[in-house]
Amino acid sequence: MVVLAWLYLFHTKTSMPGMDMTGMSMDMPGMDMSSVAMPHLQEWTHITVLLLFVMWAVMMIAMMVPSATPTVFAFLQVNQRRKAANRPYVPVTIFLLGYLAVWTAFSGVATLAQWGLHKAALLSPAMAATSPVLNGVLLIAAGIFQWTPLKLACLKGCRSPLSFLMSEWREGAAGAFVMGLKHGAYCVGCCWVLMALLFVAGVMNLLWVAVIALFVMAEKMLPKGELIARISGVALILAGVAMAVHLF
Repeated sequence: MVVLAWLYLFHTKTSMPGMDMTGMSMDMPGMDMSSVAMPHLQEWTHITVLLLFVMWAVMMIAMMVPSATPTVFAFLQVNQRRKAANRPYVPVTIFLLGYLAVWTAFSGVATLAQWGLHKAALLSPAMAATSPVLNGVLLIAAGIFQWTPLKLACLKGCRSPLSFLMSEWREGAAGAFVMGLKHGAYCVGCCWVLMALLFVAGVMNLLWVAVIALFVMAEKMLPKGELIARISGVALILAGVAMAVHLF
């Protein structure tokens, strides 16, 4: 799933040459495959919104599923043992669908946010925020959030797969789906501000996408993840302040 998501993103990115990123070809009179891969950002029809939503949803799979693998595998192992003992078990797919449902909902919110920035003429053709003030605010807000109790509580939930399963275990397929929803909620609570940083360097800047994805994995999987979060918070605040100072 993750590999397919990244392949989709690379295909979307590489199909953009010859485009001005508004969906209109610079090599008239025809249009290339990027007219399908990327929406016509100047039109903003319901098809535009749908294509952007798909892009965000696929991007969230590419970025967030790798960081959820410890919990997914822990759920899988529990159910494998239950199956071996002839006890009721649930396919791990149902848990993962619950997790992805939360990030799909987040993708809808992100799509609406991008729509709002577009209507306010605050997005570049590369889908990056054009306002240095907005970029500075996003960086500072993300840095401050890294120090909040909400961030640290959600990060703790993401970093403790066995504790999560023991405290949130529910029987049956519906229970597994709810568990996936809850774990997804922890991850969104932990990372939603970091996802907003995609607007700083460009939503389709795949290097930036990969950097954020790797950072999220480091927070969740490496020792001292809370310390990593706090140090990154300081760095983000300093970057935002530096940007603000540059303006004046």
